[in-house]
Amino acid sequence: MDTTTRFDRLATEVVDAVGGAGNIHSVTNCMTRLRFVLNDRQRADKDAVEKIDGVVTVVEGGGQFQVVIGNDVVKVAEALDKLTDARSETAPLPAAPAASRNIFNRVVELISSIFQPILWVLAGTGLLKGILFALAALGWLPQDSQTSVILNAGADAVFYFLPMFLAITSARRFGASPFTALTLAGALIYPAITALAAADSVHFLGIPVIMTTYTSSVIPIIVIVWVQSHYEKLLGRILHSSIRNFMTPLIVVATLFPLALLTIGPATTWLSAALSAGLAQLWSFSPALAGFIVGGLQQLIVVLGLHWGLIALMINDVATTGHTLLLAPFPAAVMAQGGAALAVFLRTRSRRLKAVAGPATVSGLVAGVTEPILYGVTLPLKRPFVFASIAGALGGGLAAWGGSAAGAVVAPSFMTLPVYLNYGNFALQVIGTVGATVLAFLLTLVFGFKDPIDDDSAGVGAPDAKASASVPLAPVSAGGLRRTEARSAGSTAFIDIASPVDGEAIDLDDVAEPAFSSGAIGPGAAVRPASDRIVSPARGQIVSVMPHAFGVITDEGVEVLVHVGIDTVRLEGRHFHAAVAAGDRVEVGQLLTTADIAAIEAAGYDTTTLVVITNEADPTNVEAAGRGVVAASTPLFRVRA
Repeated sequence: MDTTTRFDRLATEVVDAVGGAGNIHSVTNCMTRLRFVLNDRQRADKDAVEKIDGVVTVVEGGGQFQVVIGNDVVKVAEALDKLTDARSETAPLPAAPAASRNIFNRVVELISSIFQPILWVLAGTGLLKGILFALAALGWLPQDSQTSVILNAGADAVFYFLPMFLAITSARRFGASPFTALTLAGALIYPAITALAAADSVHFLGIPVIMTTYTSSVIPIIVIVWVQSHYEKLLGRILHSSIRNFMTPLIVVATLFPLALLTIGPATTWLSAALSAGLAQLWSFSPALAGFIVGGLQQLIVVLGLHWGLIALMINDVATTGHTLLLAPFPAAVMAQGGAALAVFLRTRSRRLKAVAGPATVSGLVAGVTEPILYGVTLPLKRPFVFASIAGALGGGLAAWGGSAAGAVVAPSFMTLPVYLNYGNFALQVIGTVGATVLAFLLTLVFGFKDPIDDDSAGVGAPDAKASASVPLAPVSAGGLRRTEARSAGSTAFIDIASPVDGEAIDLDDVAEPAFSSGAIGPGAAVRPASDRIVSPARGQIVSVMPHAFGVITDEGVEVLVHVGIDTVRLEGRHFHAAVAAGDRVEVGQLLTTADIAAIEAAGYDTTTLVVITNEADPTNVEAAGRGVVAASTPLFRVRA
């Protein structure tokens, strides 16, 4: 039987066992499995699917019926395309599977899914705005010059047309038509509509309309698109298929847009203004106290994944008032973590902790990215995190006391301080930020921390020496698929498989994903990442590439799967930037991808990175090398070659 026929047969049997093509709402695939969203779960026969030759197991979770295939999943997925049209790129973005049913967590997940895709362009153009502020203040580039006008257009465009950006992300989140959503957003900021805001009175069919300016607005378009998504579903059930495609947008735009101007727009504009006023009122009570609290808790808020709510408030605040007070304490809190990490780098005797702390310090101080510091340095060591939080509180309180505010939403760092130039006492903002950095550095350097003990088989950066002690070699989780002919039968030689990322190494058994923890995919280990850089764990050739997962076959014939996160295939490549392609040769430590770990976690996904041997059936051929905090490119486990 040829390969194509075998995959066609497997795809057909799977489709039949899950209830037929009509029962499949959508299906995607990752490196090892087919992920079905079924219309009726009761019609799927899980036992029948698991008995199909070529299916490893079935895992259910996050509203998905996941059929684990293994290395041949891409071929089976291609065969599935011939049987169903459910593999749509325009399917609505599902809620994050890891999100709790708690209403607060749902709100945070909703906010992050809408705002996260545009955060970096907001940060980048905000930095450009800050640079232009600085150039104007120094007299190097007058604000009324044509050069300044051109550059400011680029810096301001995202905020001016913010409703259109949010229309895209909201449509994706709610499952609405993105082009209809863009049309509604465009109508809100249409010049003639904007001009009506200055009119003495505005009427629609004789009904008074409370007009306002919707450029740079945040909440109105999100609510409008949410209503649009339900409206389109209703029309989809009512309209005949012969007229549905063009009548749906016609009816939505012709009726929903006027209705939005009459009701949704005024109500949500009032809510936006109320949120900004409430924040200003809180700040006016005691700016120093507000800055002290926010500066002290900011990094803890990041750890808990709650910072997305604050980011949404900041974006709304800038869109409503032109600046945000809430961002003023952030530089002190962020830079303090960098100062503490620098002290750890200088004081520690652990070679491996230095390897983590050095790059983490640079990412924190230069780019304002503190996740590598938090998870790789300060939190495991405890004291540096406390020192940095105290310093951040004091520095944040000083900045807020001076009336500092940011004119754009940016990643807090020394590079982005110019966005604070036009608001409050800029000198106190700088003193608070630099002072927090120096104070955290000195406290950590003077009072120290319990330095981890290096050992060839131990991790780095563990909170105490016991956690860093040598771990006896022991078999990892059982499981596996097959052995390839390239493997040497009966070989007694072992090769090291390195950690693909800085972080905390854990047993595969502890992973919250049955297909991996059960060993169904293969034996191996996992790492809770403390860095955005995912590197090759072995020397060999890249045989498969997906945004979140990579297959490497070593020179000895060992097939290694590096899988970043649980269920991250549902991100459809967002937050991942692959650095290799199938067929490339790689060395240990060579960059595979850059993954925005903070953004992935904020979206509600478990970022545990799995390293699995997919062609090893005997678990005794895989031996753990150590657990605890590890550095990328250091041994994670050994496998018989």
